[in-house]
Amino acid sequence: MTTEKSRHTVWLRNDAWEDVVSHYRDDNCATQNEYIEKAIRFYTGYLNAENAGAYLPRVLATMVEGKLDMLGSRIGRLLFKLAVECNISNHILAADTDMDVPTYERLRGRSVREVKETNGKISFKDDLIFQRSV
Repeated sequence: MTTEKSRHTVWLRNDAWEDVVSHYRDDNCATQNEYIEKAIRFYTGYLNAENAGAYLPRVLATMVEGKLDMLGSRIGRLLFKLAVECNISNHILAADTDMDVPTYERLRGRSVREVKETNGKISFKDDLIFQRSV
């Protein structure tokens, strides 16, 4: 961007000029010209929209961030509750299972492979068929 400036005549409605006069200091602009130039660059960038995120109002970005934080906290609490329930089920099953540690390790390895291969889409029916065939 060049630092050389030229004089240009621009016709504005009075209410638009009043907006410039009343807001340029709020945007930490030293002059009204600086405010107008920033507004032109902002609007041009918005129209080009290569990086739309750079033109979102700060309030909207803050609001979305807050909602995502709340969602993350809620999912974390729900995952904790689910882990507790799974652990209870594990204790119940372990208390009633005649499985030795090496068999458990092989089953765990198989389970890890199945989860990776199916991308987490695990079927109880498939596991039941496998266990009945062993």
